[in-house]
Amino acid sequence: MDDKIANVRIIVGLGNPDREYADTYHNAGYRFVDFLAGEGAAWKRTDLFRYSKGRDLLFAKSDTSMNESGRAVKKMLAFFKLKPEDIAVAHDDADLAIGEYRIQSGRGSAGHRGVASLMVNLKTKDFMRIRIGIREPGERARKKAGDFVLKKIGAAEAAAFTEVFRAIASEIERKGN
Repeated sequence: MDDKIANVRIIVGLGNPDREYADTYHNAGYRFVDFLAGEGAAWKRTDLFRYSKGRDLLFAKSDTSMNESGRAVKKMLAFFKLKPEDIAVAHDDADLAIGEYRIQSGRGSAGHRGVASLMVNLKTKDFMRIRIGIREPGERARKKAGDFVLKKIGAAEAAAFTEVFRAIASEIERKGN
């Protein structure tokens, strides 16, 4: 993992804000930020994003569609007077199996349209990414991401996400100290 995570001031979750997408794989970033913010978090809204203040970090979610996330994150950075290197962006990643994750920076979008939107709007790929696996093991060759990212998450997968969220949070906490 990249040690730059210690410099992060805000963790942004990517997803689709419409209720119909709430429990889909594509909203793994939203789910992660909700996990970090905790039950009962107070969310404040702006026109393109919502945010909640944690003890040491801000948590935010774009209120645009996944593919337009860059507009919201650009506005978020201006609102909080931050730079791209001050954020970590949590998102679904169809190249990783459920239960896997990677924390990296400086990578391309690998076809993820939400991440590509950030790179276009921020004019950089130098921001931290928390890539959360959403693919069933063994599915890689059989299914395209578009075939399953908008499907509802089952109970077993939801439990696996909770476990991986705990692992990511623990790693972030260790690197932040």
